[in-house]
Amino acid sequence: MLSIASNSMSASAARNLSASYDALSQSVQRLSSGLRINSAKDDAAGMAVSEMMRSDVAQMNQASQNGQDAISMLQTSEGATGVMDDILVRMKELAQQAATGTYSTAQRGIMNDEYNQLADEITNIAQSTTFNGTSLLDGTTSSVSFNLGSGDIEFTASNLDAAHIAAGASIKSSSATTQILQQGTKYVASAGDTYIAASDMSDGKVNIKFNYAGKGDVTVDLTSSAATGISLNDLVQQINTAAQATPGYTGPVAFAAYDSTYGGYRLELKGTDAGAGKTFAFTSDATTITGFDASGAFNQTQAAAAAGANDLTTTAGASQALATVNTAIATKDAYRAKLGYTMNRLTSAVSVLGIQAQNLSEAESRITNVDVATEMATMTRTQVLAQAGVAMLAQANQMPQMALKLLQ
Repeated sequence: MLSIASNSMSASAARNLSASYDALSQSVQRLSSGLRINSAKDDAAGMAVSEMMRSDVAQMNQASQNGQDAISMLQTSEGATGVMDDILVRMKELAQQAATGTYSTAQRGIMNDEYNQLADEITNIAQSTTFNGTSLLDGTTSSVSFNLGSGDIEFTASNLDAAHIAAGASIKSSSATTQILQQGTKYVASAGDTYIAASDMSDGKVNIKFNYAGKGDVTVDLTSSAATGISLNDLVQQINTAAQATPGYTGPVAFAAYDSTYGGYRLELKGTDAGAGKTFAFTSDATTITGFDASGAFNQTQAAAAAGANDLTTTAGASQALATVNTAIATKDAYRAKLGYTMNRLTSAVSVLGIQAQNLSEAESRITNVDVATEMATMTRTQVLAQAGVAMLAQANQMPQMALKLLQ
């Protein structure tokens, strides 16, 4: 119907033009952003699925990073065990050297000192090797759980310090080991000589007096060793450390002196002034010092190393040390191997996580990313429709003027 009050053709053309323009606007948004879904209204279900996939990809990427960090931790520990390997080889060499009868006891004592220093360094390595504050070599960490998303990989740590590396036994030499001096009598050799005062032993401290003018008492705190005992070398170190902190003493006052008559090492105490030092030995039960003899030395012999203990000062002890070091090497090798195959497992897990994250990312991409070729075809179509709509709207707006011709 020809009418001037309403123009249905114009309204229809305008409506179709609006729809084409909206479609064209959506195509431009998708092509400019690269995403098929820019808001929930574009594809509500697709957005819900894609967001879940995207969160899973982020989780897998972090799990992969966790695995890489775990590998770094194990590599740190494995590197430390590599250094221990060199030390244990040298200790084995020393034990083998001391096991032959061609060396004197004094020479074996030098080997024993180096052997113990190397054992101490193994303990130092075990205690100082950490990763973000966590150690896998000193027994402070029982196990570590590496979370890689789908499940945990448990790694059980071990204690590889000198006291535990040989299948729970110590690789240190146990010669000259004694319990701490207990409360007892004051023992004096003669006026002006070195003596040990027992007046302050009840709290685990030992006073050593040298009766030199201007020099104070050397007080040694041995509380921490009261239960386990202390080796002669460690006792010498403790006494000298205490002396260095005491006014008047500029050098060592304690020594591990070799006694050819005794056939072993004794504790020797002497001041920094000229004068002969006094040599002491501990009782077999090692609970007290029983007294001086006429020469100024204690009349008790030093307790021998326990049966089967490491002691490079004797051929038998050196042979035992050799067996102990062999056990330590086997323990270290087994632990190092565990570090290695755990790293291999972590590497495989990280590789799988990378593949899963890649595949899931591709699946999420197919949902959210725009297919440029298809969208360009859609855009071309909507452009043509929009241009046609504009042309038809212009024609429809001219239709009411036809009615004017009938009024002429």
